[in-house]
Amino acid sequence: MSEPLTLGVLASGRGSNFQSIIDSIESGALNARIAVLITDNPGAYALERAAKHNIEALIIRPRDFPDKDAYYSHIAGELGKRGVELVILAGFMRVVGKALIEKYPNRIMNIHPALLPSFPGLHGQKQAVDYGVKISGCTVHFVDEGVDTGPVIIQAAVPVYHDDTEETLSERILREEHRIFPEAIRLYAEGRISVEGRKVIIAGRGRD
Repeated sequence: MSEPLTLGVLASGRGSNFQSIIDSIESGALNARIAVLITDNPGAYALERAAKHNIEALIIRPRDFPDKDAYYSHIAGELGKRGVELVILAGFMRVVGKALIEKYPNRIMNIHPALLPSFPGLHGQKQAVDYGVKISGCTVHFVDEGVDTGPVIIQAAVPVYHDDTEETLSERILREEHRIFPEAIRLYAEGRISVEGRKVIIAGRGRD
């Protein structure tokens, strides 16, 4: 087996997608290791998850830096020190800055609770319910300098029912998030992902 892919995870909250990645690694389904968790929130439950699994965690807050560039340059430096190959945004509630994107071009993955390009930004589930769509879902994509505008890697769809609320739809989507985020990382770890313009090509996937 090849060497495990070295991940760095950024999270701001409870970190349920962080946990799904940990679980995939510990079960042997994903050949990777998490070198560090970085959070901007000292109260993030993700910190407890990291401690439970002996993962190094850093609290790095924007207010401790003079500007956004300095903040993301520092984060990029901390990831680089630890040999991080792929950066994972697992509920990181900030728009990533240019300094980090330039250090990790097409090597930052995010998951968004909608079928992009529909309903980018905050509260994608509420946007879907309010709009009255019949299908929603989630998207794993690479991060660029826009908001949820980077190349799409994997998507999963779920039905939207007439009596759904933001909360009920969120629960349905979250189950799919926990499935496809580790899968996208696995494909990357296996060297099966390439990017051509806006398109992500997955080797061995045929025309699915």
